Amino acid sequence: MGSFCSWVWAYRNYLIIFLIPLLLLPLPLAIPTKEAYCGYAIGLMALYWCTEALPLAVTALLPVVLFPMMGIMESGDVCMQYLKDTNMLFLGGLLVAIGVERWNLHKRIALRVLAIVGVKPALLMMGFMGTTAFLSMWISNTATTAMMVPIAQAVLEQLDSSEAEADQLEIDNGQMNSSYEPDEKPAKSEEAKDRPGNGHVMSIEEGEGLAEERRQIRKEKYVNLSKGMSLSVCYAASIGGTATLTGTTPNLILKGQIDELFPDNGDVVNFATWFGFAFPNMMLMLVLAWFWLQFMFMGFNFKETFGCGGQVSEKDRKASQVIKDELKKLGSMTFAEGGILTVFVLLVVLWFTREPGFMPGWATVLFNRDGKQFVTDGTVAIFMALVLFVIPSKLPSCFCSGGGREGEESQKIKAPKALLDWDTVHQKMPWNILLLLGGGFALAKGSEASGLSVWLGHELAPLQSIPPAAIAVLLCLLVATFTECSSNVATTTLFLPILASMAQEIELHPLYIMLPCTLCASLAFMLPVATPPNAIVFSYGNLKVVDMAKTGFMLNIIGVLSITLALNTWGTVIFQLDTFPSWANTTRGPP
Repeated sequence: MGSFCSWVWAYRNYLIIFLIPLLLLPLPLAIPTKEAYCGYAIGLMALYWCTEALPLAVTALLPVVLFPMMGIMESGDVCMQYLKDTNMLFLGGLLVAIGVERWNLHKRIALRVLAIVGVKPALLMMGFMGTTAFLSMWISNTATTAMMVPIAQAVLEQLDSSEAEADQLEIDNGQMNSSYEPDEKPAKSEEAKDRPGNGHVMSIEEGEGLAEERRQIRKEKYVNLSKGMSLSVCYAASIGGTATLTGTTPNLILKGQIDELFPDNGDVVNFATWFGFAFPNMMLMLVLAWFWLQFMFMGFNFKETFGCGGQVSEKDRKASQVIKDELKKLGSMTFAEGGILTVFVLLVVLWFTREPGFMPGWATVLFNRDGKQFVTDGTVAIFMALVLFVIPSKLPSCFCSGGGREGEESQKIKAPKALLDWDTVHQKMPWNILLLLGGGFALAKGSEASGLSVWLGHELAPLQSIPPAAIAVLLCLLVATFTECSSNVATTTLFLPILASMAQEIELHPLYIMLPCTLCASLAFMLPVATPPNAIVFSYGNLKVVDMAKTGFMLNIIGVLSITLALNTWGTVIFQLDTFPSWANTTRGPP
């Protein structure tokens, strides 16, 4: 029996791949309609995505095979879904992010911020969370976490070793003079050191006992501090990615689904409008997460964690030196870093000013005519990415002395590499995400073409009697739970077309439920396998699953409440969520 179970577990992926299609087969056989065929394809892909029996990107290719064979869509129409404007926006944003990573600009920014905030525990955590969240707005959450966690561990190790040295020095002094009071509690040792003694000289045995006691107290303190700091980095990476349209893939999936399902939406979701809604929410979630992590792992001893009323100690100076040494290793800012920074800032400015909403943007004035979107955020992203392949990484030399002394081989003139080259892109570009995006768009189009979305909308019509705010909260909780055991890309891909159909049927603004559910797909805080940043910090070995689960559970609740607040306040103002838009009404299918 044991060997059979071991065999089943070893071959579980193959069993899932072959058994799931057979188990779902009664649906299209019993109901031979396009709606049932499409439901079969979606169910098959959903289970493959949840179990990851096949790679996520491979599963995303199934519509290319299933939809034409089932008569849902023609092959050409399906394939066109895999490279749309949203994919170009994702590609351009990632190319710029790869350039930032290649020249270590993100590391320079992180170290500069940490050198400013200092190493007091609360301020240090604030610095790590703020820096991680900012970087995750622009580059991948995984890359940000992988860079920040080693820095955090190095700083904490230096704090720990410096405190150990200070404790040992105090004990050694106590054995040689009368500066130690044996009945004093360890927590008051720093005060006792500064007071005149009572004439007692510590014995070797007492010194060893006190050293062990101090070591245990210090170990417990820094274990908690290390847990809190590690979790702060991975949580800040997930939270920060929600702030920008290109920060994480679910945001782009929403953009693509809105444009696909509601083509007359007037570019309602663009970089500027998304940032206006999501950035304040990200800041609120980040502050609340910081308070929660403080409570869980450090307490609220302001004198100790913030350094209020005290001078900078030797251990703090040594820990700060670790950050300064890392910064010194980077040297002064190079021409390549300056070029990348210029392109990055220009990209962000062009995104914000393309269609700011409160006034005509440069794209409207110069290019977009007759209500058509000739220039989009994807156009800007690809243009600035192309610039990286043109600008050299070093300041070009206009004149070169070729010869040297007579008889020596003249030095070859060699042009510097560009800020970005294709070999670097090939190594670092997550091409699988492009297929995942395309698979999601194909599913949405298939649901619409087959009539499945209309059928689902009719079935969900009774929800119209429930207040919209309650619907939003319930769906947020459902998505936040689902995303803990499934990738956020798969979660948003599966849920958003259904939510769009439901919103049309009950005449609710589609973004009122699609926006919060998209953000909640990034609230994967409870399990190490829920998201790559969680897995990275868990791999360092100082965390247990229960630590992440009990901390992340409350953060999920905080996230849902924060998103609900944003949705019903400034979100309603930005997107007019209290009305049912005409662009959603005109795209409704016939009853």
